[in-house]
Amino acid sequence: MSVDSLLDDIQELNLSYLLLAQKLLREDPVTAQFRLKLNPQTAELIGGLSAKQLMQLSRTRQLLCRMVLDDAEQLAQLTQNQREQDLGRIHAALLMASVSPVAATAG
Repeated sequence: MSVDSLLDDIQELNLSYLLLAQKLLREDPVTAQFRLKLNPQTAELIGGLSAKQLMQLSRTRQLLCRMVLDDAEQLAQLTQNQREQDLGRIHAALLMASVSPVAATAG
């Protein structure tokens, strides 16, 4: 992957993030500030950016957002949730049990 391609991807991600941030801030500013981890002043600035300013800001060579889950243990717990895996197995078993014998043999 070329450097130009990576920079294009960063720009696209930045613009998507800024547009989402503005949408969230318009709909529910308090919740948006919490979800985006923004202080009120930054939230107000982002909410008031014009389309031209959004494009300029998105062209920075750095990601404007960052991963909140920076603790490897927390990330592992979320991705290896045993309860969710067990529920998935139960759900699959229920689906299989609900298939009528005629439908199962006709396929």
